[in-house]
Amino acid sequence: MNDHYLKKLDRVTAILTQLQSKPVVRAHDLAAKFDVSVRTIYRDIKTLENAGIPIIGEAGSGYSLMDGYKLPPVMFTKEEVLSFITAEKLMQKFSHQSLGNHYRTAMEKVRSVLKYSDKNLIQNIEKQIDIFNYYPETEDHIKDILPIVLESIAEKRQLTMEYKTIDGSVSMRTIEAVGVFFEFNYWYIMAFCTLRNDFRQFRVDRILQIFKTQNPFLQEYGQINDYRQNGNGNKTIVKLLVEKKIINHLSNSKKYYGLIDEKETDLGMELTFETEWITDGFPRWLITFADYATILEPEILKTRLAELIENISVKHQKTSANS
Repeated sequence: MNDHYLKKLDRVTAILTQLQSKPVVRAHDLAAKFDVSVRTIYRDIKTLENAGIPIIGEAGSGYSLMDGYKLPPVMFTKEEVLSFITAEKLMQKFSHQSLGNHYRTAMEKVRSVLKYSDKNLIQNIEKQIDIFNYYPETEDHIKDILPIVLESIAEKRQLTMEYKTIDGSVSMRTIEAVGVFFEFNYWYIMAFCTLRNDFRQFRVDRILQIFKTQNPFLQEYGQINDYRQNGNGNKTIVKLLVEKKIINHLSNSKKYYGLIDEKETDLGMELTFETEWITDGFPRWLITFADYATILEPEILKTRLAELIENISVKHQKTSANS
């Protein structure tokens, strides 16, 4: 069998897996996934139909398997089995508890259909992989909170919740959840808040109660990254000149604080940011490496950073005088 037919066999098998895992599969999506033409996908679908696979649909509308049709269990390659083990370790360390419990149950089902040799592989290798997390775990007030949120998104139903802000005040909110995301060791919900009539993000561990209602969403929403990237407040352009020797230490945090451009100069790395946190969040982050950075603009950031440094100095002088 030549290379062309081997590639086709692999692709047709993968298309069958896609049909098993999704309610509808579009030819254009399959073509993009396997980097072939749409016409090639049409021929692959015809190959599956000729093999007796009952496929419903036609070109332009998408394909699906006939309801109730059963296929033999999917077989996994050794590389896929090893990826499951690694993913399981990541889920144990970084997933929300409610998702982690469901993932463990799912992994038990996956293990049950593995070949005997693959089960031995897991037993021999799983204790050789570990993920070290240096952040303390957060505690939530509610069990299974993320599945509740994800169900509300799928069903397009509003949520009501009791939420505690960072200053300790508690309020009732009605929200339309757009999505969830994990950042800096916390899970967040991105949602439209009917109380504020605007988009907000809510830290999951600050939710005291949450209920799914029967009220439908008031509007349609896009993808979660559309709302995280766009923001809602007035943004300020910030330019910093940072010494090259510390730039690697900022590789993760600089994107979080709104990095939009980065270029190398003879004097250092010139970083350009777009931030909504010009008076608080951004200067407090900048103070952690301020001795290696020069503020090029704006003046308001220079003033605010000087105020913070002065406040810190005065506070510690008073502490020293009282000790």
